[in-house]
Amino acid sequence: MKEGYSIGELARVAGVSVRTLHHYDGIGLLAPGSRNASGYRVYGEAELLRLQQILLYRELEVPLERIGAILDAPGHDLRAALLSHRRAIEEKRRRLGLLLSTIDRTVARLGGKERIMTDEELYEGFDKEEGARLGAETKERWGETEAYAQSRERLAKMSKGKWAEVRREGEAVDAACAAALASGSLPDSPAAMRLMARKVAHLRNFYEPVPELFRGLGEMYVSDPRFKANYERLASGLAEWMRAAMAAFADRGLREGSEGVGV
Repeated sequence: MKEGYSIGELARVAGVSVRTLHHYDGIGLLAPGSRNASGYRVYGEAELLRLQQILLYRELEVPLERIGAILDAPGHDLRAALLSHRRAIEEKRRRLGLLLSTIDRTVARLGGKERIMTDEELYEGFDKEEGARLGAETKERWGETEAYAQSRERLAKMSKGKWAEVRREGEAVDAACAAALASGSLPDSPAAMRLMARKVAHLRNFYEPVPELFRGLGEMYVSDPRFKANYERLASGLAEWMRAAMAAFADRGLREGSEGVGV
């Protein structure tokens, strides 16, 4: 290696900015090994190795203040640290590979090119704890219900083309509800009831949405932050509008406004 690098040369070699190296120096994380006769920073082998450690820890999303404490701890073993980095990056590479595969299969599923993915496949590659939580939550909430069993059975039999059609209809119903809200339609108006009948018809692709279940689904659109965010993305106040409209339709026994929509 070179005898010493200027700050600009080190920035180019390491793929970081000069500003970043100035920052690392300013916070005491990476100081130059020496300065030349003109007073410019000079970085030697020790600094190059320390910068590599810093960048490896940053790749693993360790905060800068924590990195400094690790590197300056008494008895810090560079070789052991590198081996630890390697194991962590291998695991990250494995997870990223799974995530790429999951994304590819999900895109194919949405395009009608692959069979319906299982619950487990939907979460493959995510943090194991988070994936397990999401899958378990679905089963815990609905696993003992007839609707859950119906949904599993109907999804298993659904063709690729049918799934694409069902997905498009679900998106269209939500968009129509957002338009109804924007136009000033009240949640219990005839227009809203026709939309709720259309939503029931869509849900029947998965399970029979009895009044109690339909009402509870509307409540979840507001109480669950993930569902609420999805509807609020379409229109502000849509989650609450959906809850009120679904409750009104459930009060009518899922019958009123169903004419002409196949419910």
